Amino acid sequence: MLTFSGMDYADPKKKNGVVGKILLAAGLTALCILMLKQSTSFNTPSPFSRHEVGVTHVLVTGGAGYIGSHAALRLLKDNHRVTIVDNLSRGNLGAVKVLQGLFPEHGRLQFIYADLGDPQAVNKIFSENAFDAVIHFAAVAYVGESTLDPLKYYHNITSNTLGIMEAMATHNVNTLIYSSTCATYGEPEKMPITEVTPQVPINPYGKAKKMAEDIILDFHKNSHMAVMILRYFNVIGSDQGKGWEMKHQARITCLIHGKDIAVCMLFDAARGITDGLKIVVTKCGGGVEKMCNWSKRAGRSVKEFVEACKKATGANIKVDYLPRRPGDYAEVYSDPSKILRELNWAAKYTDLEKSLQVAWRWQKAHRNGYGSSPASI
Repeated sequence: MLTFSGMDYADPKKKNGVVGKILLAAGLTALCILMLKQSTSFNTPSPFSRHEVGVTHVLVTGGAGYIGSHAALRLLKDNHRVTIVDNLSRGNLGAVKVLQGLFPEHGRLQFIYADLGDPQAVNKIFSENAFDAVIHFAAVAYVGESTLDPLKYYHNITSNTLGIMEAMATHNVNTLIYSSTCATYGEPEKMPITEVTPQVPINPYGKAKKMAEDIILDFHKNSHMAVMILRYFNVIGSDQGKGWEMKHQARITCLIHGKDIAVCMLFDAARGITDGLKIVVTKCGGGVEKMCNWSKRAGRSVKEFVEACKKATGANIKVDYLPRRPGDYAEVYSDPSKILRELNWAAKYTDLEKSLQVAWRWQKAHRNGYGSSPASI
């Protein structure tokens, strides 16, 4: 009879417990892997990080601002993919939230809070996203402020534009639409202003924009970048589409600086500019270079503007006449023939009083800006 006293045997109960734990751990691991594989972020890269045939991914800097948010709206309506970058120093997060509510679908719109003055942040944005085009709106834009704090304007406008150009060059993004200004013309000897009118800006805002234009055009000469520079005159209005109702807050007290007549170019920004942007995005090809004045043909004086405000609001608006501010213009208006001829764009919404009525309706419906719910209008 054999004995096995010298041999050790594992306790069957302990063995079953260890096996059970191993099986449980394996099962949980398999479940985690399965869940990760079913996750969009694990299985496929973000749609913003890859190019897609038939889809134009547009970076809109300053997309929380007045013109930028309306441009983003139109781009989204036209089925473009949009990334908004804004530091919200002048833009409004409320506009972005409205856009997110209108276009909640995955891969349509993303918002990135960042400062274009931070080179590392800019490089990270371009590294993580596959842009097809850039529309560069982001900038401070007050003539009076620029005369008081010129370094702020040269840094924010000129330096930040250089940073955008460097990132585009590094990451092979070859379509740029630059938001410039009529302030680059200064006070021309001859009116109306055309695209060949000499640019002699008289304030740091206009000078900073002119420097940014020069950077863009110098780089363009030896690259394949398609460039469009849009020199805006004064804009007004709001898109009236359902659910949008966007406009920055208006003021009722009018301060007229100087007794000379300043002329404003006014047209509806909501559809006018964004219709044009749509055309620019589709027509910009490799090596294209265009400069266009973006305005309507006839000008309006400040006094005419005040009278139109009174009619649009029904209010007795108090008007204070103050000394002319440094950097202000006596008169500025343009000939928009080139943009009509080359892009088939013309301002459609040119009735000043009706445009002001739109602004007034928005203001009454949003007495605290985006912090209040829209009233019935």
